[in-house]
Parts: sequence; structure tokens; C-alpha cells
Amino acid sequence: MRKTKITIDKAYRVAPVDKRIFGSFIEHLGRAVYGGIYEPGHPAADKDGFRQDVLELVRKLRVPVVRYPGGNFVSNFFWEDSVGPLKERQPRLDLAWRTLEPNTFGLGEFAKWAKKADTEIMMAVNLGTRGVADACNLLEYCNHPSGTKYSELRRSHGVEEPYHIKLWCLGNEMDGDWQLGSKTMEEYGRISAETGKAMKLIDPSIELVSCGSSFKDMPTFPQWEAVTLGENYEYVDYLSLHQYYGNEKNDTVDYLAQSDDMEEFIHTVLSVCDYVKAKKRSKKTMHLSFDEWNVWFHSKAEEEDITKNSPWQKAPHLLEDHYTFEDALMVGLMLITLLNHADRIKIACLAQLVNVIAPIMTEEGGAWCQTIYYPFLHASLYGRGTVIKAVTDTKTHATSGHGAVSDVVCAAVYEEEKEELTVFAVNRNLSEDQELTMDVRSFGELKGMEKLVLVSDDLKAENSLAEEKVKPVRDKELPMDGGVLRTVLKKASWNVIRLGRR
Repeated sequence: MRKTKITIDKAYRVAPVDKRIFGSFIEHLGRAVYGGIYEPGHPAADKDGFRQDVLELVRKLRVPVVRYPGGNFVSNFFWEDSVGPLKERQPRLDLAWRTLEPNTFGLGEFAKWAKKADTEIMMAVNLGTRGVADACNLLEYCNHPSGTKYSELRRSHGVEEPYHIKLWCLGNEMDGDWQLGSKTMEEYGRISAETGKAMKLIDPSIELVSCGSSFKDMPTFPQWEAVTLGENYEYVDYLSLHQYYGNEKNDTVDYLAQSDDMEEFIHTVLSVCDYVKAKKRSKKTMHLSFDEWNVWFHSKAEEEDITKNSPWQKAPHLLEDHYTFEDALMVGLMLITLLNHADRIKIACLAQLVNVIAPIMTEEGGAWCQTIYYPFLHASLYGRGTVIKAVTDTKTHATSGHGAVSDVVCAAVYEEEKEELTVFAVNRNLSEDQELTMDVRSFGELKGMEKLVLVSDDLKAENSLAEEKVKPVRDKELPMDGGVLRTVLKKASWNVIRLGRR
């Protein structure tokens, strides 16, 4: 058995975790909305048409913020079509995914749903086919109290009080040629700066997210970040990152090494942010919003077939990846990476929340949890506090595309008020268990509370409504000796080790 040692010293604090790092995303795409969170007439639907079985699973995740309404959808989003009396709303062609948008669910419905889900809204504005004026009109509709054209329009729709939406995305993936109204870096820099300037005149309390590169392999990365921030740096508060991973080559060893790519991506973006800060002699530090991240590769062939050959359907089955056990390990590795950068990553959105590359799936017979639901649940429940640097001494193993990578990857979070320390660890060695020694003597007399483990002999195991093959198991036997814990991390496993006073 291989040996791993983790040393965690209370003095080496990284940063408090912003709870918004456990955010998610709902786009008008496939069955995320229609047949996902909203299905009037379904036995599980409430009087507003919201599926209560879905709401229950969302609330368990304690998602603090949900990005809406896109995604690619936002670049042809006419927000006025989505508000007001249902009988007056007209369907519209959604050009992003070549589907039919009936507009029976819109901003008002999403605000109601968000309240029931105990979450806040992260709103996106259309800077693709629209621009500064429309973004300002939407903000006025949402946040201005009364007495103006758009605030009174909201009130006429039965919403007396403003929505008070504080977090706004200035478009989506504006460097991508798949994006309607895509921009050059110079064009986006200018329109985002002018939009941000105008929006903050309306409501100075809002926070704005500038579009970074759509993913790290874009040909203009990282020049895009340097040029766009050069224009809008003083008007925006966050820079977005998007990244998805997949096991297209069916090489699981190398697949689980891709979280190292995510680490490199973050470091590169931060370098550019700090370069622009230095160039501008600014006192403001740019933080990051990793507002699209997940595993996505299972459904891409089906997506292409539907959008090309069967367009203009309402809520077709699009991007419905069915996740495996190994995908849950990858999601766990990505969560660990996000936590270890809590000093600069303040927002992150698992993309998406329901049906579309999602931890929650729906069928006529009910809602159920995919394999990736569980690492996200554990991180959201136990990853709130202050990240402490975890010094890890572990062996390496060879990969086909990433060289030698560490066996064990981990993050540690200390909740000072409760005096609880949680360590999230993935053993990404597929063939050998790890004998773990964890030194936490600096925290005083901690006791083992519980150990949650996600493990399976079948890397390709999936969950379904009928059978949950992958789910966490609990082990309450965590013996401590003089501030040192010894336990075993099974090969290919997600582990949550919880220590506390009680």
C-alpha cells in the first residue's frame, strides 16, 4: 500500500470561502427549464408549475446563486418577451440551440423559483444581438424601485418590490464564433466598459462579470483577457472562466489528470489580471468567476444531430450527459481546485443544475441524483469556512498526456465557529490504496466525526431513477492519536474527512 502524509497547520490560511463558489446555472436549453425546474401539470408540480421533487434536491445542495438565462441563449434573449401576462407572450426562435422558446417561463417565474430554492440570481445581459440600452432597461426593470418606465412596467406585472439582483454577467463567451453577435477583443472591451459604466450609474451596488476566454484552448487566450480588461478593468468586479473536461479517449488515468490543466488555466488568468492591474497602476485586485465548469462529453454527438437535423423543437433532450463514477471523481478534483484558489475565485457555477449536463435529472416518475451530485453536495455542505493550506507528501503515477501526476489531491477547510476541520481528498491512483497519515496537531484536540467515501469497483457505473449504483458510504471510525489521524484512501475514491471538538 502506498503512503500519503498531509500536514495542515492552522496558521497557514489561504482565504475565507465565498459561498458563491457553490453556485450553479440554469439556461433555456434542452429540458433545463421546461420539464426540468418547470413542468405545470406534473404530479410533483406546485401551483406555480415548479417541480417540488427538483426543488427538494436543489435545496439540499444549498446553492447560493444561479446564473440565468444563459449561456449561449442570452445572446439572442429579448427579456421583454419573457415578462408580463402569459397570454401576451409570443414564442421566439432560439438561434443558439435551434429550438423553440415558448416564453411561458421567464424572468418573473425564475425569480419566484429562485426564492423557493433559497438562492440568488446571477443575471446575464445580451451583448450579442443587443447592447448598452437594453442592458440598462433590464436593470431598471429589475432593480429600480418605481417611478420610471421600466420599474413601472415591472409593477404593472404585479411585482411591487424590485428584485434587487446584485450580480450581472456582461454577455457570454463573446469570443466564440458560435456566439450570436460575437466580438473581437477590442469590440467586447469597449461595449463591456460602456455597458458596465452605464449600469453602475443606475445601481452602484451591483457587481459585474466580464467575459474571459470561452476556454483555455481559444486561439486568442490569454490576449483576450489582457485586451478586454485593458478597457473595462475599472468597471467590472470579476473575470469569467469557462472550462469543461471529458474522457473522450477512454483513458481514465489521464482523464483524472486534467484537473492539473484547470490549475494551470487559473494561474495563467490570474497572471494576466495582475499584469493589467500593474499596467494601470490600479489599487483594485480582479477576482475570478468560474461561472461554467463541469464534465461534458457524453452527449455531444446527440446534440449535433438534434440541432442540425431536427430543429425548432420545444425542450428537446439536449446535452443530457449520464455521468459515471469516474466523472464524479473528476468533479471532486475540480471542486478541490476551486477551493484551493479561494483567495481569488469568489464565484463558480456548476453548469448546469437540472437535466442539461447536470447533477439532477428528471423523468415522469421522479427526480434523481447523478453520480456528480454527491461531491458537489459534500463540498457545499462542509466546504464553508477558511481554506487552510494542506501540505501533501504523496507518490506520483504516470499518465499518457500529463507526465507524472500526484496520487492524492486535497483541500482543507476550517469552520472556526464550529471548530470543525474538513479535508476533501481524491485518490486518483486507480490501482493502489493509500495509507493516509494526517497531522492536525496545530488545531488542538480534534476528534474524528465522520468519513464520507464515494467508491466503486466499476469506473463506468451510472445512477438512474431505478437504481443508485454510486452513492456515499459513511465511516465513523476515525481514530486520532496526539493530533494525528490514520486512515485509508481507497484506490479511485472521493473522501470527505470531518474532524471536530465533539
